[in-house]
Parts: sequence; C-alpha cells; structure tokens
Amino acid sequence: MSNRYPFTAVVGMDDLRLALLLNAVSPAVGGVLVRGEKGTAKSTAVRALAELLPAVDVVVGCRFSCDPGAPDPGCPDGPHAEGADEARPARMVELPVGASEDRLVGALDIEKALAEGVKAFEPGLLADAHRGILYVDEVNLLHDHLIDLLLDAAAMGSSYVEREGVSVRHAARFLLVGTMNPEEGELRPQLLDRFGLTVEVAASREPEQRVEVVRRRLAFEDDPAAFAARWAGEERALRERIVAARELLPEVVLGDAVLLQIAATCAAFEVDGMRADIVMARTATALAAWAGRTEVTSEDVRQAALLALPHRRRRNPFDAPGLDEDKLDETLEQFKGEDEPDDDPEPDGPGEGGPGGGGPDDGGGIPPQGDAPQAEAEAEEAPAPAPDKAPAPQGGGAGERAAVKAGEPFRTKMLSVPGLGEGAAGRRSRARTEHGRTTGATRPRGALTKLHLAATVQAAAPHQQARGRSGRGLVVRRDDLRQATREGREGNLVLFVVDASGSMAARQRMGAVKGAVLSLLLDAYQRRDKVGLVTFRGRTADLALPPTSSVDAAATRLEQLPTGGRTPLSAGLLKAHDVLRVERLRDPSRRPLLVVVTDGRATGGGADPVALAARAARLHAADGTAAVVVDCETGPVRLGLAGNLARELGGTAVTLDELRADSIAGLVRDVQGQNNHSATRRAA
Repeated sequence: MSNRYPFTAVVGMDDLRLALLLNAVSPAVGGVLVRGEKGTAKSTAVRALAELLPAVDVVVGCRFSCDPGAPDPGCPDGPHAEGADEARPARMVELPVGASEDRLVGALDIEKALAEGVKAFEPGLLADAHRGILYVDEVNLLHDHLIDLLLDAAAMGSSYVEREGVSVRHAARFLLVGTMNPEEGELRPQLLDRFGLTVEVAASREPEQRVEVVRRRLAFEDDPAAFAARWAGEERALRERIVAARELLPEVVLGDAVLLQIAATCAAFEVDGMRADIVMARTATALAAWAGRTEVTSEDVRQAALLALPHRRRRNPFDAPGLDEDKLDETLEQFKGEDEPDDDPEPDGPGEGGPGGGGPDDGGGIPPQGDAPQAEAEAEEAPAPAPDKAPAPQGGGAGERAAVKAGEPFRTKMLSVPGLGEGAAGRRSRARTEHGRTTGATRPRGALTKLHLAATVQAAAPHQQARGRSGRGLVVRRDDLRQATREGREGNLVLFVVDASGSMAARQRMGAVKGAVLSLLLDAYQRRDKVGLVTFRGRTADLALPPTSSVDAAATRLEQLPTGGRTPLSAGLLKAHDVLRVERLRDPSRRPLLVVVTDGRATGGGADPVALAARAARLHAADGTAAVVVDCETGPVRLGLAGNLARELGGTAVTLDELRADSIAGLVRDVQGQNNHSATRRAA
C-alpha cells in the first residue's frame, strides 16, 4: 500500500480537489495551476491524485509508454510487436526547478548523429510523464524557455527535439499540474492562459478545521500505512467514480444553448483569444460527466467559468485575479435557453471526507474566490484618510501624510546594465546565455548542449586522413566537438531607493513619482527581473521589500507608502548598499541596477547630510553598480542636486519626462556612456 497522504483525507480546499478531479476525468481540459500561500497542502493534494488514476496498458520495453491498442507510429522505439503489453500504475513525474532543457525534453547524442548517422536519443521527463501526471512545483520560478517547451508539449501532445538538422519526435500527453506562491513572482499572462484551470488556495481561518488538519497530519506521520488503510474505502470509491466519469464523458451532450452561454460569458469578461471558450466547454462537459449526467447545464457553465476565467482576465501583474459573480450570473441568465429551469439547484460540494463522498448529482466543489470582487469594490469605495489627520511629524521635518494613489503608469525607456553578464535569462541586459544569437565557439565543459557545426567541422577536417577516412562521412571524435557561445539577455536585480520625505510629499507630485516607479516595476516584470524596494524618510531607511520576483508585492508596498519627515538620503543609500552586498553573496551572477528616485535633497542623517550622502554614493560607485537617478525636482528654480548625486554614483540622472519611452532622450546610451566615463575617471 502506498505511503502517500490519501486524497480523500485532505481537509477543505474543495475547488482545488474538484479541478484536479476534472482533469483526471478529462485531461483535455488542459491542466491546473494552483496558486496559494506556503504551507497549504498544494503539493500534498497533487501527489495524492496520482494514486487515484486508473492503471495504464503499455507496450513492454517501450520507453515512451505507448498504448498497445494505438501505438504511436512515430515512436523512436517502434515499430512495436503485437501482444507485448503490460499494465502499470499511472506515473507522476516531478520537474525540478533547476532542471535543464535536456532533462525536460531528452538528449540527442550529436557525436553519434554526425559520425554514424544514428539517432541515439535519451528520453526526458516529458516522455516519462506520457499518459500520467507532470507536476511542476514552483512553476513560476522555472526559466521562461523551459515553460514554453513544457506548455507547447502539453498543448500539442508531442515533444520535439531538434539539433543541427537532426530531429526526434515522440508523444507526450499528460495531466499538467503546476503550483506557485504568488509572493515569489507571477507567470506572464500568455503563459497563464496555457493552463486550463486555476484555483486559489489559502489556509482555513476556522479553528475547528485547522485542528482537524493537524490531527490528520499527525496521525499520518505516526503510522502512514495505518492512516492510508483507514481511507482505503473512500479512495477506492473515488477511483471508481473517476473511471465511471471517463466512460460517460463521450456521451455528454453540449447543446447549442450552453455553447452560446459559454461564448457570451467569455465575451462579457473580455478574455483574449478563443482558448477560454474551448477550455470552458471541456470543463463543463467534464463537470456533467463527474455528476453522472449526459447533458451540460447552466450550473456547469457557471462552475467552469469560475475555474477557467479568473487567470485569463489579468492584463498586467498588478491586476487582482478574480471574477465578478454578479456579472457572471447576469450573463448566464440573459443567455439562458428556453428549456432551462429558472432556478438551478445549488449543487452540494464534496464532503469533508473527500470529493468521492457526494452522490451522483454532486456538481463539484465550492467556487473559488467568491468574495474577491466584493472586497475589491469595497476597497475602491473606501474614502481616503484626510490629510489633516496625519500623525505627528518625524524628526522635526514636515508632517507625515497619508499614502497617495499612484499616477497612471506609462511605457518607460529601457534601463540596462553595461557590459556582458552571465545571469539568469531575462530581457534587460546583454549576457551570455543558452539561447540567443551565436557569437562564437568554445570547447564544451561537460555535456554538449548547443553544437557549433561549422567550428566542429573545421576542427575535425585536418585529421581525416590520419583517421583513415575512406567514405563520404566525416570522422568526428569527442575532441572535435565545439559548443556554440550565444549572446542574449539577462534579468537583473533592480533595487529601487525611493525618497518618501516631506520634500516629496506634495500629493500631485508624489502621485506622479509613484506612477513612474510603478511603470518601472511593470517594465521589470516584463523583463523578468528581481526587484527590491528601499524607502527613506524621517531619520531612517527601511527595506520595504527584500529582493523578490514578485513585482506585484512591490507595487502593493508602493501604494501603501506614506510620506513626510526629513530626508535621510545617506541612510537610504547605505541601506541599499547593504542589500546589494548580501544579494551578491546569494546570487553573484545576477547584476544589480540601482534606481534612486529623489529630488536630491539631504536634510537628515548627521551634521553634514550632503557630505554623508555623497560618501554613501561613492560606495556604490566603487562597487561598479550601475545606477540611475530619477530626478523628481520641480518648479522654475532647480538646484540640480539629483545630477550631483548621479555623478557621485557614477551613473546618470533623468527627469520624469525623460523616463517616458516616447521622449527624445537617449536614456540607454546615457546610462552606458556615463558609466564608461565614470570608470575612465576612476582609472585615471
């Protein structure tokens, strides 16, 4: 008996369990993305699902799990002999965050392909997951090109490996499940769209339910086998229900009236493309089969919308996921067919013992995110605090003011770090990467991943006579192989140092400043950067957000930022220096970009705050940190203090207007030119 935690023993989380079961019934739904805070049993529920899937028949000896009844005609291990089949449990394959491309799609032996003309292929995780589950924990932390390969295979049902004109294809149909913690960064909207369903999970706030979670977990850890035996009956019943729903699925009728409701719902919520319509149709069909019905109802469409649409409505990382259920109900009612009953009975969710405990008419789980639109509306209607009720001033400076709303974000010019890095793949600065344009060749260190064909032939050509070449083929040895060096783009650590002092506190001015920082955060999201946020006001500086991939967390902290007090510029720069020092130890390959948002004034932090700020700035210059100062000074008379600060940092200063992409200032050239000039000055 398996020692995995039983699926039916999971407490609560009805929408997560329902989404997983619908994909078990119909893998064509397209998988599940599970979003939620840490410690909410996301991984536990996914791993438990594998025990519920029916066994699969496979061809004996086939590394690609071909179905004996319909073997893949292009299987690299084929053709297969008839009668050589066996039954085995469905696999659950886990993709590690640090997996390489070869580990995911498989490795092709280029040396044998060139020298012998043999396609020697070692299958990857996509082949192992065929006809099973592929589970990706922390999917938002995977490199973009791996996510693209993964989702392409899931959409097409095939995996392709191509290297220098040699290609291998094999079937790869699997139930894709990804989990992620939004605090650690978001997926791009176009990648979110590739997951069929999404659910939000959070730990229960009910003490009784939390007690039950702890009680069951402790019992499982004390004796896993005995605990699993206690739930064996529920597990068996749920497994049988999955099999019955799979058999019923081809008989389910998706009527024209229901299709009209699906199309109207997707149009009403302005989702892009047609994938949402298709996913909703497949999900509603699976819901009907799961409930033991052969006809899709409006309630199935409603539940399908709650699972398939929330993540497709996000236009940028700062949009809160969710669905307006009142609007959904109005749309469904408007396009209800004539033969539909006026009031659909509300389906009962699965019992606490698991989704298998319901009857044949059980419609599924609790709709996710029911209160999100209401909470969002309440937040918008809440009046802003009055400025005259602000707390007492700090450090004798201007009084603290309430947080102001950020101005409208805009498209910014690209800020980049000069030179050539070797950091994580991204879209900001030049770097040596696995993907990009080929710039040269070198001897491979370890496994060969990207062959430079011309350099390999050039290295092997002088030795052909000595190696006894007699035919048309080229005699290639391991020492001849050359690895292609490629140049692409990397993601950087963009550390924002934001002046929140009294000199910045004018409401319209601070709103514009926040809008600029929000624009830069959106740019950082699109370029796959890590971001951090340091603020300074009063007497001290605070690390408002440690470096993270979650730019929406940074945007939230920025919106809540109050202003007021003196301007301890030196404290802000020193705090930023400490943050960057620690991050260099944690991730030495990720290069930083310091963005200081200030008017350049320094009125706190010591007897001579201006000199202290200059000294702190020179620490960053000595480390070679690329820096940009966003000059927020306004008015007819300007002191040019931000420009002085930029010179001390060895960077450049730009105004808020120059930051816009449609302005005529050559920002990237200025950043690089100023850094080069500063480096020359320091060398002299």
